[in-house]
Amino acid sequence: MVTDGSAGGTAQGTAGPLGRSSFESFLGALLVVPVVEIDCADDAVPLARALLDAGLPCAEITFRTAAAAHAIAAIAAEVPEVRVGAGTVLNVAQAEAALAAGAGFLVAPCFDPAVVAFALERDVPIVPGVCTPTEVGLALAHGLSVVKLFPAEAAGGVKYLKALTAPFGGVRFVPTGGIGPDNLAAYLAVEQVIACGGSWMVKKRLIADHDFDAIRGLAGQACEIARAARPAAG
Repeated sequence: MVTDGSAGGTAQGTAGPLGRSSFESFLGALLVVPVVEIDCADDAVPLARALLDAGLPCAEITFRTAAAAHAIAAIAAEVPEVRVGAGTVLNVAQAEAALAAGAGFLVAPCFDPAVVAFALERDVPIVPGVCTPTEVGLALAHGLSVVKLFPAEAAGGVKYLKALTAPFGGVRFVPTGGIGPDNLAAYLAVEQVIACGGSWMVKKRLIADHDFDAIRGLAGQACEIARAARPAAG
């Protein structure tokens, strides 16, 4: 596990530097991490404000587009109340670019020892992707206690997640991939799930159409589902 920082019992009002242990507490209060693929950096700030209004002060901007670093920088500068991080981090170069832009955490779809080492050296929160017991074991060997199960639904969904978590009592999971309003509560019902990642409330089409009201509504719905599933987190 990791060190640093204090964390509150709510995901709101948490701007500023966040250490790795505080990030774990933040996830536990947030419950849902919006996973954002954005094509135009100009859309980043209104998107972040819509998420903040809905009660989700967090955005994982994926490095799937050329706009990722610029979008992270815009949110970090103009909406500091929103924790902005980088997702789909595949190599150290992307990790460096993300941190230079102002990302406060890193998320990867796989377990890359070089990326993990880079984050650990800088005491930056990182959630690497895992899908097998061996990969969970690698995370533990590197001192990590929070991992991303990806792709969650394709790997076997909640049933597979329960089987995977059984031997790893000290590990917390962030299932991502195929999660939406119909199965969010089922994932959050698994004790070792700290939060779920999802893109259904921040679909590329909605961002491109500047339909931030729809995003605000979907993000708010996600919060309601999550709080009903885990009322103590609120």
